[in-house]
Amino acid sequence: MRFQEPHRDCNLCPRLRAFLLEKRKELPDYFNAPVPSFGDPAPKLLIVGLAPGLHGANQTGRPFTGDWAGDLLYTAIEAHGFSEGSYGGTADDGLTLKGAMITNAVRCVPPQNKPIGAEANACRPFLKDQIASLSSVKAILCLGKISHDNTVRALGLKLKDYPFGHHKIHELQGGKRLYSSYHCSRYNTNTKRLTEGMFFKVFADIRSFIS
Repeated sequence: MRFQEPHRDCNLCPRLRAFLLEKRKELPDYFNAPVPSFGDPAPKLLIVGLAPGLHGANQTGRPFTGDWAGDLLYTAIEAHGFSEGSYGGTADDGLTLKGAMITNAVRCVPPQNKPIGAEANACRPFLKDQIASLSSVKAILCLGKISHDNTVRALGLKLKDYPFGHHKIHELQGGKRLYSSYHCSRYNTNTKRLTEGMFFKVFADIRSFIS
């Protein structure tokens, strides 16, 4: 069973829809639409980010492609055997994922890179459907607290029972696991809240678990 991606002209979130229409005029060469998931169609690892970056995924049409967060994420993915080819920061760089898929809790770029709660709620059915459809998934990695909270809700679970924390691991039904990490943003890495070593350790644990 294949999950449903939002339509290019999805209008579930009026604010995001209006913002995208503005960007289609201002930045006509950008993707400017809900960014579809990227990766192996039968992944063991599902990586869930927050939302597309204005000059990253919203430009390229591929999650975490074209910005700093993607540079670190794809480096970690490659280092732990989840990709083939080299990440070049563009959607046509030839990179493919092996055993992993990347998506976002909110599929459209938000103003100031900050979606509001109503937008996360409106987009959550797509994530819920995706998780339910990907029976191959053994581990879900959430990047940042908002991604974590939305994923927990998409799983039908309670936040108080599955709190966020960096390198926090929660057991799920069916022998699956939920992992969380601080978001691999430039701010978090510049402030040393998240180092490459910390991020790689999360991936190393995931690789050990699903191998």
